[in-house]
Amino acid sequence: MIKFNIPPYTGREDKYIMEAVRSHKICGDGAFTQKCNRWIEEKTGTAKALLTTSCTHATEMAALLADIHPGDEVIMPSYTFVSTADAFVLRGATVVFVDIRPDTMNIDENLIEDAVTAKTRAIVPVHYAGVSCEMDTIMDIARRYHLCVIEDAAQGVMSSYKGQALGAIGDFGCYSFHETKNYSMGEGGAILIRDPAAVERAEIIREKGTNRSKFYRGEISKYTWVDLGSSYLPSELNAAYLWAQLELAQEIYEDRMHSWELYREQLSALAASGAIELPVIPAGCVHNAHMFYIKAANIEERTELIAWLKEAGISAVFHYLPLHTAPAGERFGRFHGEDVYTTRESNRLLRLPLYYGLTEDDVTAVCERIKQFYAGRHTK
Repeated sequence: MIKFNIPPYTGREDKYIMEAVRSHKICGDGAFTQKCNRWIEEKTGTAKALLTTSCTHATEMAALLADIHPGDEVIMPSYTFVSTADAFVLRGATVVFVDIRPDTMNIDENLIEDAVTAKTRAIVPVHYAGVSCEMDTIMDIARRYHLCVIEDAAQGVMSSYKGQALGAIGDFGCYSFHETKNYSMGEGGAILIRDPAAVERAEIIREKGTNRSKFYRGEISKYTWVDLGSSYLPSELNAAYLWAQLELAQEIYEDRMHSWELYREQLSALAASGAIELPVIPAGCVHNAHMFYIKAANIEERTELIAWLKEAGISAVFHYLPLHTAPAGERFGRFHGEDVYTTRESNRLLRLPLYYGLTEDDVTAVCERIKQFYAGRHTK
């Protein structure tokens, strides 16, 4: 059996969790949380990073910090996880979906400006599979129309665009440390804040609307309720688990990248024949091997291939159903322009097993099974 995903585990997690337990500080913002925050800040160059209970909650914090209000509009791709939209719908905003690029599955930067209206307040690029959106164009649009840019970099830890870390380019960035991500704390995330002036309010929002963080630093004698907020702090136990992986982040990155490159090498001939398509990494983008996917001819062929792999004990899965086709998507948003690629490409995409510790033999077994499926089939 070759599983689609196995959560990362380095062997240090147990030790660090017990250290957190023995410290009698397990509710959050302890030593391990601070280590994780500093690691993100040093790796990305962002002014401030704060661990959160999830990437969903990081995005909710970003929506609050961006002062999203009822009646505002927020532009994003439809090909993303529901959390990307939920954070803004909760603030009363209308989500405006635009089409994606078929090469990277990212938002088509050339369609964003036409979707801007007097009500638009933010653009939310989603860096699919850890491959960056075309951020120069997106940031230029944001500057000209005075819009906030909130990067959904859930899949983008250790990825970059023209030398800039994903999540640290826009006004705010959101990371995920869910068990399916390259680095995990089970459930968790982080918000990255570019402007130092926004840090104090971020700390308040994250601490249930109180100025408790200033109290803990000794800046005030008591803390009180001063703003909107919620409980966005993860447990110190989760942070301890994550720190075990961030310490070995480069090793995990190289391990995943080796599997990614092996997939690409072994499936390149099949792609050259026209049977499948492989991921595209544009110039200037450094990805993190978060995902390796192939594209079949259509949804029917993909369904057959999933079943074929399953018969051999290989778990391969499709991904997002476009949000604009969902009941809530129709209720809380609208698709601007024509859906040329979003639905078509999402119906073709198939994700292959990829995780820290995946063996070369397993990658080869997956590739051989895919080659068998396409053997003798008509190609382009």
